[in-house]
Amino acid sequence: MPEAAVTMAFAAADEATPWPSSLPPWFAALVVLGAWVALTSAATFLAWLRRAFLRPGRDDDLGRRYGGWAVVTGPTDGIGRAVALELARSGLSLVLVGRNPDKLARVKKEALAAAPPSCEVRTVVFDLAAGDPREMARGVARVAAAVEGLDVGVLVNNAGATYPCAAYFHELPAPAWEAVVRVNVEAATRMARAVVPAMAARRRGAVVNVGSGCSVVVPAFPLYAVYAASKAYVDQFSRSLSVEYKQYGVDIQCQV
Repeated sequence: MPEAAVTMAFAAADEATPWPSSLPPWFAALVVLGAWVALTSAATFLAWLRRAFLRPGRDDDLGRRYGGWAVVTGPTDGIGRAVALELARSGLSLVLVGRNPDKLARVKKEALAAAPPSCEVRTVVFDLAAGDPREMARGVARVAAAVEGLDVGVLVNNAGATYPCAAYFHELPAPAWEAVVRVNVEAATRMARAVVPAMAARRRGAVVNVGSGCSVVVPAFPLYAVYAASKAYVDQFSRSLSVEYKQYGVDIQCQV
């Protein structure tokens, strides 16, 4: 075919099928939607890069920023112990709240060894799962007495309870789910109530409530219904308090 004929054929094809007016409306909508998703994903990724690597560092002196003392519940093992020791290394004095006096004494010794010489460590024996309401009240009173007059800047509600094993709700013994509610809901609430008013009055402080991915990541958590519900409470409790007390300079969050 002569070159002129080929050129005319392509020109005719271009005139017959202009772009993008020839695209179906649904395809054009998909293109726009895809571009929007790509842009928002890129913006989210860039924001994460800035937070992780480029944002200027914040004040790491927790004592100056929040207060010189931290209260940690469930500090004798796992996450609670690691948090308590890290807070001690950062220079905060500690009030450790747990049910086992021997373990509390051990962690107190470890914290004092890790902390600067000026730090103090106090312990409060308090079974947060106590079934007797009077014992719960006495335990909260002991914590209140231990922190009275202290510049408590940080509360870590780490203590938690779950089922002894996976179980259908109707098969779960009452003492098991009642302990979950007492520790994860009632005790966390009462501990916050014991320290947040003073934080608000000083207009500084931080509360960290330890949650669970089962309440925010998965759509359901069967065989652990009460536990998942209790952690959903912790999540919403933290979110709501964060809004309430932001104006008072108190940072409140749920760590999952």
